[in-house]
Amino acid sequence: MNLVEITDDNFETEVINSDKPVLIDFWAVWCGPCKLIAPIVEELSTEYDGKVKIGKLDVDSNQQTSIKFGVRSIPTLLLFKDGKLKETIIGAVPKKNIVDKLNSVI
Repeated sequence: MNLVEITDDNFETEVINSDKPVLIDFWAVWCGPCKLIAPIVEELSTEYDGKVKIGKLDVDSNQQTSIKFGVRSIPTLLLFKDGKLKETIIGAVPKKNIVDKLNSVI
């Protein structure tokens, strides 16, 4: 598993300055649907290793980033390329939906 822990402190380094697209899973320990999507995110981190950086951001511990990008419900997946937000996926969606978005930025 190649997941990166994204925080308010490392967001700029890990996401904005990344030379690869970055997919961030905004989640929380208490969130049921987040637990449903977590195994998919973990699979993708292996399948897209070297092509896309995949990370998780705990919304309870990192509220600044969540507020900055208007994350109001979780799970929310944000896909960045060249430091810019390209796609937003809200809810526990099928893996194919996420794969389609990833392939659109590679």
